[in-house]
Amino acid sequence: MRIAELYEPHRFRLIDGSIPEPGPGEVQVKVDSVGICGSDLHYFAEGGIPGAACVYPMVIGHEPAGVVLKTGPGVTGWSAGDRVALEPAHYCYHCEFCMTGRHNLCEKIRFLSTPGEPGFFRDRVNLPVTNVLALPAGLSLRDATLFEPLAVILHSMKFASIAPGDTAVVFGAGPIGLLTVSALKLSGCGRLWVVDPVAHRREIAHSLGADETIDPGQVDPANEILRETGRRGVDVSVDCAARGDTINQCLHATRRAGRVVLTGIYSESRVPVEFHVARNKELSLFNVRRSNHESETALRLLDEYPGRFASIITHARPIEEVQTVFETLEHYSDGIGKAVVLLQ
Repeated sequence: MRIAELYEPHRFRLIDGSIPEPGPGEVQVKVDSVGICGSDLHYFAEGGIPGAACVYPMVIGHEPAGVVLKTGPGVTGWSAGDRVALEPAHYCYHCEFCMTGRHNLCEKIRFLSTPGEPGFFRDRVNLPVTNVLALPAGLSLRDATLFEPLAVILHSMKFASIAPGDTAVVFGAGPIGLLTVSALKLSGCGRLWVVDPVAHRREIAHSLGADETIDPGQVDPANEILRETGRRGVDVSVDCAARGDTINQCLHATRRAGRVVLTGIYSESRVPVEFHVARNKELSLFNVRRSNHESETALRLLDEYPGRFASIITHARPIEEVQTVFETLEHYSDGIGKAVVLLQ
């Protein structure tokens, strides 16, 4: 099988590999398409994220969709040719957090595409049958790759707790930020600001329903939002950028007793936080760790609202161009929004 291997910072290589027959309870899938996540870019450009440094060589990519090739002993209900989305997280199902429905906090979680756990930039994979989800008939394999990041956003929406007409700001208009814009508007959000320094990303945000966009290189975003809200601030701030001072910009832009949702992943292990701003306003701060039982809903929404979500995919490139597409993402060039790697 073909594998795109990250073998040092900023460098991929294509290699050949083999795969065993699927074991008991496993399904072998031909991986067709894999979306590129922000954490993948951290691995490529920065050598990892805090607490998960790269161990080279490694295989990344955790937003996959494909087609069933064969099933292992004991597997029923699946046949060769079935179109599927692939869950990247393996849970123990027996720890305190799995037993109480908080699978994303599983004590023994294995997340494919992290150091030591090969991801999906390979054209064959064996997975437990519990990690395979059927695709709606009208949903393409390319667009289905959005199910994993959209599931993360749906998880974040539980914390955002949007009521009809609530105001909000999203910092960062990368793929996670853009999906957040769509989810906020579908949830009944009223006036919505988006902050991003990249012009074409602000344009995509507008197309998805953002009412106002702000270039942080031109004005102070929090001050601008406070000015436009009569010094009240927004009900909800969502930090999808996790860069520089965006967490503190969220604190300043949010009203008293408001909610701040931290979806992005900082490159730094320690981030300065203006504690007294949060304390004086009695803000609620929520951290988001992946998703938790939202994948099926994400697939349904992708099927029911194809234009709203899939329009963020601007680049779909064959595996042979994986190096180039990561470089394009790193430099925000060529009008790139969301990128997908095609393995078939």
